[in-house]
Amino acid sequence: MTETARADDAAPVASDAVPGIGMALAAVTMAATLVPVTRGVDSPAVWGAAAFAVAAVLAFLARRHRAVGRRVAAVAAVSSVVVLLCAGYALNQGVAASVQLPGVGLSVSLVFTAFVTAGLSIGVGVADYFGVGPGGLKARSLRTAIFSLLGFGGLFAAQIATMLLLVPVIMVLGVSFESLSDVQLTVVSQFGMALGTAVLAVGYLSASDLDFSYIDLSVPSKRDVLWIVGGVVVIFGAIMAITFVFQTAGVESAEHGTTQQAAENPTILLVLIPASILVIGPFEELLYRNVIQKSLYGTFSRYGAVVVGSVIFAIIHTQAYWTAGPGQVAASLGTVFGLSIVLGTVYERTDNLLVPALVHGIYNAVVFANLYFNYV
Repeated sequence: MTETARADDAAPVASDAVPGIGMALAAVTMAATLVPVTRGVDSPAVWGAAAFAVAAVLAFLARRHRAVGRRVAAVAAVSSVVVLLCAGYALNQGVAASVQLPGVGLSVSLVFTAFVTAGLSIGVGVADYFGVGPGGLKARSLRTAIFSLLGFGGLFAAQIATMLLLVPVIMVLGVSFESLSDVQLTVVSQFGMALGTAVLAVGYLSASDLDFSYIDLSVPSKRDVLWIVGGVVVIFGAIMAITFVFQTAGVESAEHGTTQQAAENPTILLVLIPASILVIGPFEELLYRNVIQKSLYGTFSRYGAVVVGSVIFAIIHTQAYWTAGPGQVAASLGTVFGLSIVLGTVYERTDNLLVPALVHGIYNAVVFANLYFNYV
C-alpha cells in the first residue's frame, strides 16, 4: 500500500481524521463485546474480543491525538484482527448475544456486529499505518464497493445467461424445464457461467475504454509452470492447515451448496470435474483476478489489491454457504479468503491469467473427484 500513500494523503488532517474513523468503529466494536460481558455471557472468546477491542480504541485514540507514531496504528489493526477472530469463533460456537432493537421489532447479534466493525477497523488501521488520508481512504472504500458490486454482478450475469440458454435447450430437446435432469441443468449452468462472466468482463472493458490486451493471456513459460505446480501444492497445503486448525479448535464450517447437490446426485460431479479446468477456473479468475484485482492495482499497492480482491472473492461466495449459520459461514469464507490469497499472489507474481486459472481449476477438479469417489 506504500505505493499509493502519496503526498495528497499526507496533510495534517490525515493524522486526525482516519484514526478518528478507526476509533469510532473500534468503539462500536468495544460496546458490542462489552455489553455481552456485562450481561454475563460466559464465553472466553467474547471476553478476549472485548479486551482487544479496548486495546484498539486506545491505540486509535493515541493516534487521533498524535501522541504516538504510526506504528501504533499497526497495534490497532492487529488488535482488530484478534477481535475479528474471537468474534468469529464465538459466532461459530453459537454465541450471538442478540439484542432487540427498540421500536423496530428486530433483533441484532452484538457478536456479529463486533465481527463486522472489527473487519472495517482492520482496514482503517492499515490505511493509517501507511499514511493514507481521508481522501485516500474514501477513494479506496469507493473502489472496493464498486468492485464488490461487479463481483456480485458476476453471479447475476451467470444466472441470467443460464436462464437464456435454457430456452433454446428446452425447445431443441422438446421437454419441459421440470423434466430436465440434474446433469443437463449442470451442463447448461456451466455454459451460462462462462457466457455471463465473459459478457460482464467484456462490458467492463468497454465501459473502461480498455481493449482485449488488458486480458493477461500468454503461453506459460517455465517460470509460470513452476508457479502452477507451486500454487497447487501451496493451495492444498493451506487447506490441510486450515482444516487442522478448525478441527483442533472445534470450528465447524458450512457445506458448499454444490456439495449438498452432489450428495443427492454424484453424477453431476462428472460434469464439474472437467468444467473446473475448462470453465470455473478460467472464468472466475478472469473476473476476480484479471478484472477486479488488476483494476485495484491503480488504487492499492499490488499486495494490497491481492488482499482486497480476496476479501471481495470471499464475500461473493456467501451465497454458496448461506443455508448454514453465520458462524459456520464465516469459517467457510475464511477458508475461501485463504485460498484466494494464494490465487491472487500467483496471478500477481506471473501476470498471466492461465496460471491462477489452472491452479484454481486443478484444485476444484481434485476436490470434486474426491467427492465423487466418496459418494459412489
